[in-house]
Amino acid sequence: MSLPTADSGFPVAALAPLILLGLAFVAYCLYDLSRTDVRYLPKWAWAVICVISIPIGGIVYLLVGRNPR
Repeated sequence: MSLPTADSGFPVAALAPLILLGLAFVAYCLYDLSRTDVRYLPKWAWAVICVISIPIGGIVYLLVGRNPR
């Protein structure tokens, strides 16, 4: 029995770990966002950025958006 594939022949099941990793990263960013103070934008804007542009939005938030502790 073979795994389901997309039209290009790439196994779709190979994307599952990447999807789970992306969801875990967004969840971490949203958790951190709820617990810390932010810079430059309101919290709701950082949340939208983190959710819409995975993983770049989360990386930018973690590097730029958090107040230093």
